[in-house]
Amino acid sequence: MAVGAISATEKRGAMSLALVFGLRMAGLFMIMPVLAIFARHLDGYSPLTVGLAIGAYGLTQAILQIPMGWLSDRIGRKPVIITGLVIFAIGSVVAALSHSMTGVIAGRAIQGMGAIASSILALAADLSREENRSKVMATIGMSIGLAFAASLVFGPPLASWVGLSGMFWFSTGFAILGILAVWLVVPNVSTHAPKGEVSTSLAQFAQAIKHPQLLRLDWSIFALHLLLTAEFVQFPGRLVEAGLAASHQWYLYLPVLFGSFVLMVPMLILAAKRNQHRGYFLLALAIFFLSNLILLFASSLPMLVLSALLFFTGFNYMEASLPAMISSLAPAGQKGGAMGVYSTCQFIGAFIGGSMAGLVMSHFGRMPLVLVAMLVVLVWMAIAMGIKVQSGLKNHTISYTQKLDSDALVNHLGQLDGVVEVVVLPDEQTAYLKVNHKQFDLAYAQALVHEFGREA
Repeated sequence: MAVGAISATEKRGAMSLALVFGLRMAGLFMIMPVLAIFARHLDGYSPLTVGLAIGAYGLTQAILQIPMGWLSDRIGRKPVIITGLVIFAIGSVVAALSHSMTGVIAGRAIQGMGAIASSILALAADLSREENRSKVMATIGMSIGLAFAASLVFGPPLASWVGLSGMFWFSTGFAILGILAVWLVVPNVSTHAPKGEVSTSLAQFAQAIKHPQLLRLDWSIFALHLLLTAEFVQFPGRLVEAGLAASHQWYLYLPVLFGSFVLMVPMLILAAKRNQHRGYFLLALAIFFLSNLILLFASSLPMLVLSALLFFTGFNYMEASLPAMISSLAPAGQKGGAMGVYSTCQFIGAFIGGSMAGLVMSHFGRMPLVLVAMLVVLVWMAIAMGIKVQSGLKNHTISYTQKLDSDALVNHLGQLDGVVEVVVLPDEQTAYLKVNHKQFDLAYAQALVHEFGREA
């Protein structure tokens, strides 16, 4: 097999784990565009309870994702993933059988308790070689985007057909399919990727919180998902008032999502080509602000369509660019910790966005909610002004089996072309490198470590 070519096991692992991740995320996402409309018959319905139901999964997921990842290090990835999917199915059943918003909120919170994101990503890392790990992770990342898009398009007509309870039964079915995929399709693995790539210890978590550049990106993902859940507390209802029935709202979401991808992709390409990541990041924030400004005064369906197009253009750009920026800025050997804080902020943002939006709408109405969203974007812009993107940097890990002189190994690797940072952890028998990928030769570095081990 050619160096860098993805193996059959890696391909099978990437596709099967992407399926599992996508099914789970679809079960979470497809409720969002329909809950505010199709939950009106439930006891206790109000904007506040709608917001709590939309965002409840975020709180429990934020609390449990790191413990679940730690548990997968101890007892294995697959048992934790299957357990998480069982918990997700239980939450879906609770919500499906509920006749009140309290029950739906409880069901959504239980869904979030099946916090398997970190365990799936860790298993993906275990199943892939270092040179192909980014391809496998990208495949899983694409599944999240596809699940979100499919949820917006198919959620409204599906809810019109089966009702809100039926949507949760579909979520239960997705969880069962995910369990079968993990059991029958996902490859077994007996190795673990280097801990710094995927695991989040409390020490790493604390270090990531102190990193000023990473904190700017943590705020970004927090604000992004706060705005997303807040949007779905009030936007579906405004579409109905503008004359677009709930069952037909996919007529809007399908072209809007397609249009947002058409607008977003050139931004990503130009940001990379011109090395102007911060500039296009701020442009995406300006698009977010304009979206909310239009929403503030929107009185017709075309204005709502334009607002949605701009919103999802900014959202998709941020979702695509933020993980790469986190990976680039994370210190060598601390990618797992950086991603742990990042994901926690994402889920907390989803919870606070939904609950805050419901609270504001219950007491003040929709217009103040849009003003709060605009304020969040302005604060985000001020924080983003200080982002310093290190373009062209990648993280690599090189494992070895012999006992080596760590200081000497750091010195040898640090002298290679393109190496920016080296961290060697002798207990893990792993070297973590941050490099300029255009100058760095991974195969040569691996050969150097191998030769260094023979001489030791």
